[in-house]
Amino acid sequence: MNIENFFPYRVAVAAASLSRHLENVYRREHGISREEWRVLFLLADVPSLTSKELSLRSSLDKIQISRAAQRLEKKGLIEGQEAAEDRRLRDYACTDEGRAFFEEVFPKVKARADAILSSMSPADIKALEQGLSALKDATAKTKG
Repeated sequence: MNIENFFPYRVAVAAASLSRHLENVYRREHGISREEWRVLFLLADVPSLTSKELSLRSSLDKIQISRAAQRLEKKGLIEGQEAAEDRRLRDYACTDEGRAFFEEVFPKVKARADAILSSMSPADIKALEQGLSALKDATAKTKG
């Protein structure tokens, strides 16, 4: 077996490479970690999410969510409180400062992503989008 040809490995490497390029914007220019960015990104346009919902939507585990949320709270970008429906969970929401920060940084992150995608043909972008959707659907259908 050649790891370089193993599909899950290739997907992980491509995703990590894209993530590193985007991370240059929010980490180097704004001091936000990858985990913090994911939490802030998910909270920016919703009233609130529980720690469990954040974990399910972000591919981060509960500990990563908790640590990132604590750092974001210290920075004043989000606020958290015990979830009413389950005291083991925390309910998080963006502060006004957090939304303003996100609105400042997101266009820069999107511009970096667009710059990367602009080096691909429209047909390749469409094929990638279709492939990602198909992969997500296939993993949802597969028990494991």
